[in-house]
Amino acid sequence: MSETAASVTAAAAVRSGTVVAESATARGRRARLALRGLQVLLALFYVIASALPKLIAHSSAAESFDEIGWGSAGMYTIGLLELAGGVALLIPVLSSVAAVSLSALMVGAFITQIAVFDGEYAATPLILIVPLALIAWARRGHNAELLRLVRRRS
Repeated sequence: MSETAASVTAAAAVRSGTVVAESATARGRRARLALRGLQVLLALFYVIASALPKLIAHSSAAESFDEIGWGSAGMYTIGLLELAGGVALLIPVLSSVAAVSLSALMVGAFITQIAVFDGEYAATPLILIVPLALIAWARRGHNAELLRLVRRRS
């Protein structure tokens, strides 16, 4: 092979490697943006659609908690937990822990739906666990940073 052909081949390899690297970078960026969008969407759901009715004691939420037997104290507690989790989903260092915590809350909601409401809306908490698990896994790297922050404060 001549020097010119080798130079052209090497240049093509470098360019194709650059294209592959740029393509992978673009995919990674799109994935991060999609994950961030999912976090914002879930945060809005938890704050507006789930926590707000409980915190303003909307009649539908109050009736449900009365049927469960938890009354207004349980309703406000769950509302505050959902509000805190929804806000924490938007804070990078807290997003993984928030997703795990909200998943645990959804397990409790699923059990309550089965035990008290005969499974009428039991699929909803299970559906919400899937994107929460994805967020918890994808943002797990922030857990070490959070642990460093907590240890530094103590």
